[in-house]
Amino acid sequence: MAIVEKLDELGKPAWIGLIILSFFAWWPLGLVILLFFLGSGRMSCWRYGGGHHGRGHWEHHVNRWHAKMERMQEKMDHMRSKMEGRAGWWGTPPSSGNRAFDEYRADTLRRLEEEQREFKEFLQRLRFAKDRAEFDQFMAERRNRPPDEGPQPQA
Repeated sequence: MAIVEKLDELGKPAWIGLIILSFFAWWPLGLVILLFFLGSGRMSCWRYGGGHHGRGHWEHHVNRWHAKMERMQEKMDHMRSKMEGRAGWWGTPPSSGNRAFDEYRADTLRRLEEEQREFKEFLQRLRFAKDRAEFDQFMAERRNRPPDEGPQPQA
């Protein structure tokens, strides 16, 4: 593996250059080299705990990925809410040239957005109900506690 060692000496720019050139030469080769680069831990920002690749390592990545996706969804929702009601460059999709299809598409998008809004409201109601149940349970336990006992330690 003299090539790998030489590329490691040159650092990430050499690896990235090789990946780009291999995609130009033959895309499957570029894909293999990219997967090797990522899977081998040479992408230092993916190495935690000295390159440990145990179960906790991957769970950490999955959790980070989910957090990033949630932030991106929040940003997209925010941007969409800002753009609603504005016609123009983003507020309306470009015409397909077929008015019947454009009307169908607009109705479908409105229906999907309404379903998304209803689903978000449903999730909010579920979260509130869960919070209410937990709070009610806490208050019931507190009321049933004998007056001479102090707060119970949490396990």
